Formats: sequence, C-alpha cells, structure tokens
Amino acid sequence: MTDTIFALSSGHGRAGVAVVRVSGADLQTLFKKIAKLPDTKFPFAGEGVAVAQATDGVVARHAYLTNLVDANGDIIDRAIAIYFANPNSFTGEDVIEFHVHGSPAVLQKLFDVLKGVGARMAEPGEFTRRAFDNGKMDLVEVDGLCALLDSRTDAQRRGALRSSTGADSEVYENWRAAMIEIAAYSAAMLDYPSDELPKNLGDTLLMRTKKLHGEITTALTRADAARAVQSGFNIALVGPVNAGKSSLFNRLVGESRAIVSDIPGTTRDVVSTEIDIDGYLVRLSDTAGLRDTTDTIEKIGIEKTNAEIENADLVIKVQSAKCKVQMNTAKEKDIIVINKSDLLDNNCTLNFEHCALVSALTGRGIPELLEIIKQRVHKMLDGAESEVVINSRTKDLLSAAADELSNAINNPKTHDIFAEHARRAADSIGRILGIIGADEVADATFGQLCLGK
Repeated sequence: MTDTIFALSSGHGRAGVAVVRVSGADLQTLFKKIAKLPDTKFPFAGEGVAVAQATDGVVARHAYLTNLVDANGDIIDRAIAIYFANPNSFTGEDVIEFHVHGSPAVLQKLFDVLKGVGARMAEPGEFTRRAFDNGKMDLVEVDGLCALLDSRTDAQRRGALRSSTGADSEVYENWRAAMIEIAAYSAAMLDYPSDELPKNLGDTLLMRTKKLHGEITTALTRADAARAVQSGFNIALVGPVNAGKSSLFNRLVGESRAIVSDIPGTTRDVVSTEIDIDGYLVRLSDTAGLRDTTDTIEKIGIEKTNAEIENADLVIKVQSAKCKVQMNTAKEKDIIVINKSDLLDNNCTLNFEHCALVSALTGRGIPELLEIIKQRVHKMLDGAESEVVINSRTKDLLSAAADELSNAINNPKTHDIFAEHARRAADSIGRILGIIGADEVADATFGQLCLGK
C-alpha cells in the first residue's frame, strides 16, 4: 500500500487562496476526519442535476464549503474541500484538494493535522510520478508538464500544452506502432512462403521505413528551433571596443542594464537579459569588445564573447560609424549594425541586406533594427510549433531511432536484420514514451518537478 502524501500545489507565500493536494489509497476516512460534512448525502443536487459518484457518504468531485477541523474538533479554516475517487484523478489514486486561505499559519496547521492522520510531505514530482506509474501520463506528457510549469511566453505555453495534453505522444505512438508492424512483417517473410504474404511486401516495408525515417529526420532538423522556443532564442551583441554595444543593449532592453563608458574595454563579462519578442523568449547578451589585448581579465571576457558567438542563434555585429565597415565578415546568422549614425550626414543610408544604421544615443534606426530582429526570429521559429517538442532526452532517442531505420533501409533484402533494426527503432521511441526501460529516465524527468506536482 502506498503512503498518503500531501503538498502545497499553489504558490508559496501569502495569498488569497492556497491549494493543498493529498493523494493515497482510500482517503474517504481522512476526508471526513478533517472536513466537517453536512448530513445530507447529496448536497445541493437539485432536480435534473447530475449527481457525482458517492462513496461512503462523500460525494466525489463535489466542492464542499466546509469547516476544516483538527483532532480536537477545533476549526482550522473555512475552506473548499473536493474529493476525487480513484481512478478518476490526477494520480489515479484517491485525491483530496483543500482550497484554504493562503496564510502561512493556516497552511502549517493543516500540514500538522495531515501528518497527525498518517500522511507525509510529498517529494518533488511525486504526484506526477504516481500519475505515470498508474498510467495516467506518459513521459512525453510529463516533459510537457515540466515545460508548461516553466513557460514564460505564449509560444512556450502553446508547445508545452500540446505535449502535456498528449498531442506529441500520439505522434510517437503512431511511429512506434508502425515500426513494430514493419518489424513483424519483415520477420514473417522469413517464416512464410511468399505466396502467403501480401504482394510486393518487401517493397512496401522499405517504402514505409523510408517515410518514417524522413518524418523523424524532419523533426530533428527542427530541434534547434524547438529548443529556441522552449529555452530562448539567443542573440549576442558583438564588435570592437567603443562601438557602442552596451548603449545599444540598453536601448533594445529599454532600461540601463549595462555600464556605458568611453573607456575602451569597459565590458569585461557577458551581461544578459530576457525579453519577449512577439511571444518568443529572447535572451539578449552584451559582450566584451573584441581587440588584441594583454590584459588577463579582458582576455577572459573576450573568450566568453567567442563562446556567446558560438552558441548564438543570431549575432548582431556592432561597428562604429567612425570606422570602416567590414561587410565581408557577415555570416548567415549575422546582422550588421552601424552605430553612432548621429556622427554621419543625416541623409546617409545603407543598402546592404541585414544591415541597420542606428544611433544608440538618439534612438535613430532602433525601430528598424527591432523589425529586422523580429523577422529573423520569426523566420527561424515560426513553424517549430507544428513539430513534436524535442528536448535533450528525446533528441538523443529520436536520433537513435533514425539511425536504426537508416540501418534497416541499407539492408532491405536481409529480412532478419531489417526486422531487428526496425524493432530497435521502436524501442527508442518506447523509451521516449516511458513504455520500456524507463526507470532511469523517469527518475531524471520527475526530479525536475516541484512539490505538489
């Protein structure tokens, strides 16, 4: 028999309402010990109103406005208490939710009372782990729930919600079912005469395997975009010293975050902040100026700048209008920005693609630069939401599945080898879902979750 667990499922701190969740086996007795129920068996059930399941006088899924009491009968709080009978609950066990006033004193008293009736504080992710163990969620849905709890932008919310509600799981399950069927038919070609099998079965299996491989490969090519949606789109401001990178950073952020000075080499570390661009999370970084230097600390800053360039999805190369523009250094992920345009003729324009003429001092060209940034962000990220959400765990397993399918495609006439590679591909997808070999993966996944989840 599993322990009865409880935790605060809403936010910590003083609040109008706090939700305490309890999960375990046969919780009707616990419910009635703490919630002082009315005598009527079906409270507030009027004519023509569907009545929820009743268990030993407790109406499941009914919101009781009641006094919560301790072992002495003293009132803890006036609250809402709801009982969810298994298996129709989040964890698949009996679940109780107490909606109490969000006072630290009320919560502590309720926790003490729950401990007094044999319950214990839940470990992080333990509610969701029980939901997984009881078949209420698979690992893809758990990944989605983790992402949903961490989501800060609308794009993150949409992708995480799709995963947590089973849309991604359906894609994986369809892939896995197809792989298992391909493996079974390929193995059957060793045991049955060709006249007892569908015509051109080998060609059909090869075609289906190539189609699956193409779908998975396409999903993997969008992994960087999916990562940028979920973790943030990385933009690095780079360039020589005194190009005005920090001033431009402050302009784009809308507040003074980076130190600005005429002294060369002022910025020696990476200064980062997160902004929302059209629903996408963008991490903008101001970096140390690039130049030859003997200063040990500045060298470390320049090394960090090079690391930011390597990891960036977009690099804004800032140059001063007083210096010669080096357009030949631009790469596909670069935007060239000519800063300090207030020092130039007012009629000066640039006709280079992905190039902006700005003045961090006056604000000239900043709206146009933001529009270029938005276009580049949308170009990379729009459409990423149509694919399955891929994290580091699922990416490795998807890559393994793609490799196995590729091996199968390379052995179309050797039916036992073909079948084995298809089966291994299905195993990789099964590990994504948590269907097989899931213990170590599950431990790492549930550890991401907070108390009460």
